[in-house]
Amino acid sequence: MKSKATRLIVIAVLAIICIALLRFRPWNYVATGSSADIIHEGGNKKATRELTIGFLPVTCHLTCPVTDFASKNTQTSTNFNSRLFSDFPTVVSAMEAKQIQASFMIVPLAIKLREQGVPVKICYLGHRDGSEIVVAKKSSVRTLRDLKGKKVALPSFFSNQNFVINKLMEDYGMKPDDITFIILPPPDMPTSLAAGAIDAYFVGEPFCAKAELDGTGRILYYSRDIWPNFISCALVVHEDLIKSNPDVVKDLVNGIAASGLWAETHRAEAAKLVAPYFHQDEKVLNYVLTSYPERVKYVGLNPTDEDLKGIEEMGIKLGYLKKQIPIDELVDRSFIPKTITPAAISVAAIPGSQ
Repeated sequence: MKSKATRLIVIAVLAIICIALLRFRPWNYVATGSSADIIHEGGNKKATRELTIGFLPVTCHLTCPVTDFASKNTQTSTNFNSRLFSDFPTVVSAMEAKQIQASFMIVPLAIKLREQGVPVKICYLGHRDGSEIVVAKKSSVRTLRDLKGKKVALPSFFSNQNFVINKLMEDYGMKPDDITFIILPPPDMPTSLAAGAIDAYFVGEPFCAKAELDGTGRILYYSRDIWPNFISCALVVHEDLIKSNPDVVKDLVNGIAASGLWAETHRAEAAKLVAPYFHQDEKVLNYVLTSYPERVKYVGLNPTDEDLKGIEEMGIKLGYLKKQIPIDELVDRSFIPKTITPAAISVAAIPGSQ
C-alpha cells in the first residue's frame, strides 16, 4: 500500500515537471544573465528564448543595448539582455568559461582567442571610426613625436588602437620604446589624464568626448585621419552557440545590424536610450553622436577580408599575433541580412522621451 502511494506521488511529481518544461521551454533559453543585466523590460510577448550579450560602455558597443531595447519592444522571437563589463580581460574570461556566448570585443583580441584555440567567430562590426588620441588640454603636445618619453593608455595591447599608434610611430620615425604604453579600463582613462597619471590615451568614444566636455582633454588625432573607416570592435560569437542555436544567432546579428541603421539616423534618441545602460551622462553621448556625425558611423559594418587581413598583418608585425589565420576561420558572415532595415523602435517608448 505504501509502495503504491509512493509510486503515485512520483508519477504526480514527474507530470508536474513535464508540464513545467512544456510551458517554459528552458531549452530555448541560452546563456541567460542575472536580473542585474536587465535594464529595461518591454512588452514583447512573442519571444520564446533569450540571450545575454557582453558589452563595454563605449560607442562601438552601442548597438548591443539598442538591440536589447528593441527586442523587448517589438515582436521578435528572442529577447536580448546586454551585460555590462568594464574591461576586456573580464569579457575574455566570461567567454572562455562560456558564462556568455556572445560579446562585443576588440578585433585583434578576438583573433588572438581564435589563435589560442577558443572557438569564436566575428559575425559583425560595432561601428567605424569613433576612437581618438586624447592629450591634456593644457599639454604642449602637438604631434605624436611630442609624446616621446610619455605614458599613453590603451584599452588592451590586443587592440587596433595599439596597432595603429605603433604604425603611426613608425611613420614618424619613432622607436617602439619611445612611448610607454599602459593598459587601463576605458572608464578610468579621463580621470587618469586629469590627475596627471598618464599623458595621453587612445580609446573609443565617449571617453574622448568626456575629457573634452570636462575641460581636461583635447583631441590630438582622430582615428579616421590615421586609418579611414577605422575598426575597433566586433560582435564575437562562440561557435557552440552558432552550432546549437543558429536561429538565435540570426536574430542577434539581424538585431545588431538593424540597431546600427536606426542609430545612424536617430542619434540623439540613441544617446538617450543607451545612457542608462552605459551608466553615463546622456549629454556626453549626445555630443559624440550629434556634434559631428562623421565622428562615429554605424553603416558599412560587414567585416571585409581586407579589413581582417590588414589587422592580422599589423598584429603579426608587432609580435602580438603569431600566424595568419584563414579568414573563414575568423569570420561568419552567413547571418548578416542581405537587406538591413532600421530597428522598429518607437521614440515615444524610450524612457524620458516627451
